[in-house]
Amino acid sequence: MSSALILRSRLASSLSKRYIRFLSSDVVSGAPKEPLAPSSASVASATSTASSSAGNGGESAGAGAVADQAPVESSSNSKGWRFLKYSLIGALTGGTATAGYASYAYTTDEIDEKTKALRASSNLSIAEDAPAVEKFQNLLYTAAMTVPAKAIEVYLDLRRLVEEQVQGFSEPYAEKLLPDLHPAEQHVFTLVLDLQETLIHYDWTREKGWQTFKRPGVDAFLEHLAQFYEIVVYSDEQSMFVDPVVERLDPKHCIRYRLSKAATKYQNGKHYRDLSKLNRNPAKILYLSGHALEGCLQHENCVPIKPWKKNDADDTALLDFIPFLEFVARTSPSDIRQVLASYQGCEIPSEFIRRSKDYQRRMQEQKQQGRFWKR
Repeated sequence: MSSALILRSRLASSLSKRYIRFLSSDVVSGAPKEPLAPSSASVASATSTASSSAGNGGESAGAGAVADQAPVESSSNSKGWRFLKYSLIGALTGGTATAGYASYAYTTDEIDEKTKALRASSNLSIAEDAPAVEKFQNLLYTAAMTVPAKAIEVYLDLRRLVEEQVQGFSEPYAEKLLPDLHPAEQHVFTLVLDLQETLIHYDWTREKGWQTFKRPGVDAFLEHLAQFYEIVVYSDEQSMFVDPVVERLDPKHCIRYRLSKAATKYQNGKHYRDLSKLNRNPAKILYLSGHALEGCLQHENCVPIKPWKKNDADDTALLDFIPFLEFVARTSPSDIRQVLASYQGCEIPSEFIRRSKDYQRRMQEQKQQGRFWKR
């Protein structure tokens, strides 16, 4: 009995000790115990950490201030460059537009005359005894007018240079395209002929390439009229095409001269024959072409003929013109332009035949009346 009581007392005491230890453990408290008074080492480490953090904070704050200041300066610089760039673009655009309008609306001489006062204002002379304020004002005015005055002078020089270059391509290569006529041939008429669809027709096919076809009656036409006329071929084709074609077309050399594209006048996007450059009397020039009125500047000298294509093998237009052209050469009118004006709106060969028949009929009637009065 006593032993059992002793065992129970020992067991209870051991359990109470374990329970007390369990209650006083870290597991129950859940948080580490802080010391009541910090040690010197911990104070030093805390002080150094605070100072380092404060130093880093100051540096970062200073960097932040510099970073805030740099974008402001860069943005102001970019705005200045952008303003300068757009100002230059606007000035160039305005100057280009002004120069373009002036080139379209005025000639070089007109612009030179209109801007003469402006260009002269950049060279104002200042009297030596003038007041200082007046000298300063004149100096500012002269400096302000120098740039536009020089710009106008450069524009005029460039425009004259360009016009000279363009004129070299748009005008015939010489003022006199033909040599002087021999004194013994001053009475001779000049017959100017076109090539394409007048004497020949050329076209291109995939199978045969370029081909040149001779108009029916061209040989007889050239050989017969060479007795009465100075025959000239005037084409708007290149000389590298005109020369070999004429060599094959005219083996008997009935054509005296040949003129190509370099002898034409380039105007409104097209090459025109300028008969005034032939060095011949305009009253004695006839221009025969299938596109006479479209390709010549002097319509009063034009003799239209039906354009010819290679498929029209029965064409007789050249041969039909021989009587009229021979009559003109034999009668030698004082001004062929008046004769051609009388045929305006008519087909010349048929109208000439009709007039010839009327003339013969009237002559026959006059002869019969003369015979009647003689009786």
